[in-house]
Amino acid sequence: MTDSPLTTSPPSSDPPAKTMETFDRGYATRVMLLLAGIVVAVLYVEGMLTPSLPTIQNDFHVDTAQVTLIISSYAAAGVALSPVVGKLGDIYGKRKVLVLVMLAYAGAVSVTGFSPTFAFMVGARTVQGVGLTILPLGMSLVREEFPREMVPKAQGLLSAMFGVGFVVSLPVGSYVSQTYGWRATYHTAIPFVVLLAILVFLYVRESSYRRPNTKVDYVGAALLGGSLAGVVTALAQGEAWGWTSLRTLAFLGAGVALIVPFALYERRWKRRGHEPIVDSKLLSERNVAVTNAVLTVAGLGMYLALFSLIYQFEYPIASGGYNSAFPTYHIFDAGLDIIPLAVSMIAVAGVASFAVSRTGVKPLALAGTGLTALGFYLVSIATTLTQALVYEFVVGAGIALLNASVINLLILTVDPRDMGQATAMNNVFRNVGGSVGAPIAGSLLATYLLTSGPYAGAPSHLAFAYAFWIAAAVTVAGGVAILLGHEVLGPSRHPRFADRPVPGRAGSAPRGSAPRPDAAPAESHGVGPAALP
Repeated sequence: MTDSPLTTSPPSSDPPAKTMETFDRGYATRVMLLLAGIVVAVLYVEGMLTPSLPTIQNDFHVDTAQVTLIISSYAAAGVALSPVVGKLGDIYGKRKVLVLVMLAYAGAVSVTGFSPTFAFMVGARTVQGVGLTILPLGMSLVREEFPREMVPKAQGLLSAMFGVGFVVSLPVGSYVSQTYGWRATYHTAIPFVVLLAILVFLYVRESSYRRPNTKVDYVGAALLGGSLAGVVTALAQGEAWGWTSLRTLAFLGAGVALIVPFALYERRWKRRGHEPIVDSKLLSERNVAVTNAVLTVAGLGMYLALFSLIYQFEYPIASGGYNSAFPTYHIFDAGLDIIPLAVSMIAVAGVASFAVSRTGVKPLALAGTGLTALGFYLVSIATTLTQALVYEFVVGAGIALLNASVINLLILTVDPRDMGQATAMNNVFRNVGGSVGAPIAGSLLATYLLTSGPYAGAPSHLAFAYAFWIAAAVTVAGGVAILLGHEVLGPSRHPRFADRPVPGRAGSAPRGSAPRPDAAPAESHGVGPAALP
């Protein structure tokens, strides 16, 4: 009866140690397939959104900078909600919380599809930000089924799932948006999300790892979310309000100022024996700090570049875009134009998941940052749609290498007891980067406009070039940060990790010592690939 989907294990204060002997491959595969379905459903909604942004902008009569609030409000809410939902999963059970979150997401998606005004849509998207906690919860359940030596491979497969999700969701979602309107895409997603929630309830076992005495840091989450909301609102509205206007400076100042009470409260929260959202002591661990820094700038660069690329696909050739039929917005064509990036992610992530144990994390991560930065630069100088699609493939390959490799610096470094807290911080940092990247791109595209000719008011080529150059620069900065990390895999592992088993080599341990217990699974806060908008 152990495989009964409704059977739950008694709460445990210690993480379960999954080994190759106790690995249930059939059940793990089933959960992975369900997670793949969730990825496709979420990306169906989020994947169609970016190609639809010019149409949404036109429908609500807002500028390019303002429309980025649709993306950044979603990401900012995800930053605040991820640690809260993650802790609730630890307390009440990850499967139970995952089902409730998926139903809440379905409700928010439904409301978003009926948005009568732009302000209403931004508010609905903020609530919809709970969707950013779905995949971390699901991936946490998956990771509990894998022994430590298989974690890098499982992580690579999860990266590939995002590529698969985009390949499936982009053409379908953008076709529905192009043919029936972007609102229809929201409505058609609801049955699938609800169905997947039911399947999770029926066929996924509850997590055996519970921490009923865990305290949820609601105040810290609110302060962090408020800080981020102030910054992204200033970036998104600065062009409309004026960069030196009182409102812009007030929002920016409030966002920055909230960092101080957040830091003070988190320190007090930890002194009281609770887990803060950002633990300064854990963050001082070099590999943890490196991973967070790299994925923050990677998220910033990716959102910045992807937002700009979509607009370039839909704006006129005369302004540096690739649309010869401007001002007609071709949502479906733009959706298809993003597919090379997704295909590249699928192909490279699969290879990287098997190669990382042999080559080590740092070589693959450095190769990933180099390819990504090179791809961004090449896209900035592309003069035809064909060139842009080829260079986009290079960007996808770099992102896949980076995602499939660098997260292992964190997973294979921290103490098992700190895994949940470390991955919670990682999720916060990566979403911070993503929430800031989109409004930066929108501000650039709203500031550098053509002032004359038939396409006056459209972003100029310089706007797109600046966006890709900034994305390339922050990606290079991430590469520099990788050099500071200690290697945890491959033949050149740092001596301090010599006593740790090498993933992919079951039972490896230092000669004359007892085998090290399997590391705890990451908790519900998530460490998987960053979800793209």
